[in-house]
Amino acid sequence: MGREKKSEFPSLRRIFTELGENIRLARLRRKLPAIMLAQRAGIARNTLRAIEQGDPSVTFRAYANVLFTLGLENDLKLIARDDTLGRKLQDAGLPIKARAPRMTKRNSTKKKENE
Repeated sequence: MGREKKSEFPSLRRIFTELGENIRLARLRRKLPAIMLAQRAGIARNTLRAIEQGDPSVTFRAYANVLFTLGLENDLKLIARDDTLGRKLQDAGLPIKARAPRMTKRNSTKKKENE
């Protein structure tokens, strides 16, 4: 009666694996032992091992804490930064659902006065 395992996309799996490897290499370049990085990031050693293996079930917060501890927090700002598909859709002028302007008391009293 465990949780149902969800399938994942192979390309996404490769991205997580590469991310984990990059984090591991960054830790090794800084000559930080895994246990020290885990303590500084506020996570368990097993969680850090899962991150370095690219486990997608680890929370985003744990990944962010490790990146922050390594001094790579600005890399988080690069996620979804250049949304080329979104910009192309925007430039194509596809209709976007628009909401009617919100009525305020000032607008409603002016409308009543004009009637």
